[in-house]
Amino acid sequence: MELTLIQEKVFTLRGNKVILDYDLAIMYGVETKVLKQAVKRNPDRFPEDFMFELTHEEMKNLRSQNVTSNWGGNRYLPFAFTEQGVAMLSSVLKSKKALQVNITIMRAFVMMRQYYLDSEELKKKVEKLETEMHMKFDDIQQALNYLLDPPMIDRNAIGFKQNAE
Repeated sequence: MELTLIQEKVFTLRGNKVILDYDLAIMYGVETKVLKQAVKRNPDRFPEDFMFELTHEEMKNLRSQNVTSNWGGNRYLPFAFTEQGVAMLSSVLKSKKALQVNITIMRAFVMMRQYYLDSEELKKKVEKLETEMHMKFDDIQQALNYLLDPPMIDRNAIGFKQNAE
């Protein structure tokens, strides 16, 4: 399974990067109800920060963003699994494929986190450069304004004095 395919299934909900249960079920090669059943049989392994059920409003928002289809459909709201929840799934779904898929998903999460950190670092560098450039442009603006409209200063004329005699 390619990392880019997994990364396309990851999005942010409630401030967490998550993958929905039906996407995970496809990756693991099981039915969604089998995955949900395994999770429900082990509620202690899936606290709220590992997995949560979407609200109707969240599901409606996902549909409007074309993440899920409007037709067909689930009678139940999907579960959203965080990185830790996905890791916990490997202990619940005990197959070689589940283990391999889990490793790939963990790598995808790590790559996304690194990409985010790299982009944050780049963003800070750009902001620093913008600040420096604004300061330099302000200095140039002041110098140009001075040259174009110098202040009037009374000075004694320079040169030879002619005697009126």
